[in-house]
Amino acid sequence: MAKVASREEVKKAKKAKKEQNTNEQNDKNRIRIRIRLIPIWVRVLLVLIFMVLSTLVGLIVGYGIIGNGNPADALEESTWQHIIDLVEKE
Repeated sequence: MAKVASREEVKKAKKAKKEQNTNEQNDKNRIRIRIRLIPIWVRVLLVLIFMVLSTLVGLIVGYGIIGNGNPADALEESTWQHIIDLVEKE
């Protein structure tokens, strides 16, 4: 059988709920200052560096390991000129 709350218990519950809502509103009104360990410009720079590094590693792996070529040749200008000539050949 369900417990029937007394009038005083209901009032206490409402008061506690009201205080909780007031505390939550005070928390929302506070200005929160966040100090970042790594500044945003450093994060952007790191992302760009990692993108360049992953591209270079992908070139070396693709040309050297998958393509059975010399991995160092993937970074030479003559290799890319040869690829461009093959693509643009008419």
